[in-house]
Amino acid sequence: MTGGFGGAALRMTGRLLVGGAVLAGATHMLAPVAQAPVVAAAPAPRTAPASVPATPPRPMAAVATAVDAPFVVKRIMTLDGPLRHGGYAWDETGVPQGPLVVTVDIAAEVISVFRDGYEIGTAAIVYGAGNKPTPLGTFAISQKDANHVSSLYDAPMPYMMRLTSDGVAIHGSLVEWNAATHGCIGVPTPFAKLLFGQAKLGDRVIITNGKRLALGQAITT
Repeated sequence: MTGGFGGAALRMTGRLLVGGAVLAGATHMLAPVAQAPVVAAAPAPRTAPASVPATPPRPMAAVATAVDAPFVVKRIMTLDGPLRHGGYAWDETGVPQGPLVVTVDIAAEVISVFRDGYEIGTAAIVYGAGNKPTPLGTFAISQKDANHVSSLYDAPMPYMMRLTSDGVAIHGSLVEWNAATHGCIGVPTPFAKLLFGQAKLGDRVIITNGKRLALGQAITT
């Protein structure tokens, strides 16, 4: 789902390059935080009314619980150099198992993946613009398909992780300067494969546009 629209990629000061120039002035961004992981608290179990026998929650109930859970950034990855379009970093070394939260910031053009509050991956992105903007908000991954093809655009969407009923998803894409999508979040395909392997149905994806995030801050939206 790539098209033709431009944008600057920026992940914290000196973290991301656009057209060869470093964009400065960013502090910790909610989704793309350039150096701090995010953590999702364990979802609280739902209970049935006292008069009704308890039954296992349906998938949608589990998704809703995951979306409501807060997370705290415990650590941000240290990169060897600035990210460029098409670039990414991934490092799970020493990171414990735990809830997965994905943050995306449109203004910074960066995605970050946090497990148990520790950032394990980050990449430059392409996103929707014009009359096909990427929606903001908190979403739960509702479908995964490693070999998905868009029924609307007849375009491959490798390692697709669906966020909305109308087709907005995270998926592998050509991430380059002056590119855009029809609303999806396009990431480098190798990065999409790594995220696809970690993500589960119901995992939370938070999309913002310029929201700052402080290390240790609890985020509930």
